[in-house]
Amino acid sequence: MRQRHTGPCRAKRVLIGQGTVIGLLGLAMFLRELPGLVREVRIWRMVGFGAGPRHPR
Repeated sequence: MRQRHTGPCRAKRVLIGQGTVIGLLGLAMFLRELPGLVREVRIWRMVGFGAGPRHPR
């Protein structure tokens, strides 16, 4: 007779699987949005935001 996987061991594997799926989805979303974020940073630099205090010229 085979034993069924039940109890805390199976629950732990399910939680690890769910965490992996959520992590991969988050990573995929981040990588998909990365070009837009780079573009935004370039715009902020051109406008003058985010560089901190600058030396007077």
